[in-house]
Amino acid sequence: MIGGGVIGIASAYYLAKEGWKVTILERGRTGVACSRGNCGIIGLSHFMPLNTPGAVTSTLKAMLRPDSPFSIRPRFDPRLWFWLSNFALRCNQKQMLASARVRAALLESTEIAYRELLENEPIDCELGREGSLFVFKSPGPFEQYAKTDAWIRREFDFPADRIEGDDLQAFEPSLKEGLAGAWHYPQDFHVRPDRLVASWRKVAEGLGVEIRENTEVVRIDADPYDSRRATRVITEREEITADCVVVAMGAMTPIMNEHLGCRLPVQPGKGYSITQSRPSISPRMPLLFKEHKVVATPFDSGYRLGSTMEFAGYDTRFRQKRFDLLGNAAELYLHEPNGPQTEEMWFGWRSMTYDGIPFIDRSPRFANVLVATGHNMIGITLAPATGKLIAELAGDRKPHIDLHPLRIGR
Repeated sequence: MIGGGVIGIASAYYLAKEGWKVTILERGRTGVACSRGNCGIIGLSHFMPLNTPGAVTSTLKAMLRPDSPFSIRPRFDPRLWFWLSNFALRCNQKQMLASARVRAALLESTEIAYRELLENEPIDCELGREGSLFVFKSPGPFEQYAKTDAWIRREFDFPADRIEGDDLQAFEPSLKEGLAGAWHYPQDFHVRPDRLVASWRKVAEGLGVEIRENTEVVRIDADPYDSRRATRVITEREEITADCVVVAMGAMTPIMNEHLGCRLPVQPGKGYSITQSRPSISPRMPLLFKEHKVVATPFDSGYRLGSTMEFAGYDTRFRQKRFDLLGNAAELYLHEPNGPQTEEMWFGWRSMTYDGIPFIDRSPRFANVLVATGHNMIGITLAPATGKLIAELAGDRKPHIDLHPLRIGR
């Protein structure tokens, strides 16, 4: 298993449960990239991909604002412009619906898998079951979302509760007066992601999973007698024999393209978060400020503001302006947008695909090398569904979800 984020941990867990001897190779430390700093929403309501009709126009308009949550750093990057052009081509009703249906199948699977995991394993993740709240400041976008809600109800039988006026402050006292309204998805839940990954790791280790951190993979070698099968993973320090290899490196997966025999169109989408101690008037549930693309999530042990999207390659610069956007947006909605103490300021790279769905497939080069990446902004949500699919592929069993839409080269 190359990659020790939530997708790698989940896949290792399900493989180990089926009797595989699993070794995770992680180039840094497990669970410290996007598996750590995201806002922890298990978004069963997140059917909609980014490639919606009108997304290009609305994004370009947003980029003209100084407080835009979306940015592209100008540079010569053919892979980024290939990605963006393919994204634009998919911003239509037909492609949006196709992606949403694939996400729906994954979300249904992940709901069942999470229920089983949390009931049967000692997972300590600060679980909250209050749902999530999509909050709107202005009447226009609030009413516009009514069309989205009607579409989701019709296509997926997944309703939200409309809340407005005084009822909104009664339902969520942390919100300021005068907001247009909100849509509540009671089916969603949330976790503290770093706790989830750490706890899931312990469970996996209890099943015999071995984890080697600070281990950089140099290459994957073919069987000298069968070029379609990989038999060795070469790291900086050793050679490891393997019957099956899984590449689950998130946004870093494209660095393995040569070894996978393909060019995965995955772009790093840089996100930011600020973790604080809880304000005295803390939200009861995750709040998604839809017009500003910022999320506020309460944990038992803290509080987090996060989101924004920056296409800047593998940029490691600490951009204070992006962090400021989080707090500025929260001030528009919350009585207490910040907690008393800041505990961590974080950024990480999401693995973004231009159609909003992941790649879960065998590599074109090796039949026994599997790929699981491109989970966009719902990696922590889709982790158990992905892990089960990887275990099914490794065992040469029929996947419980049609993988054709998730194939490499689609």
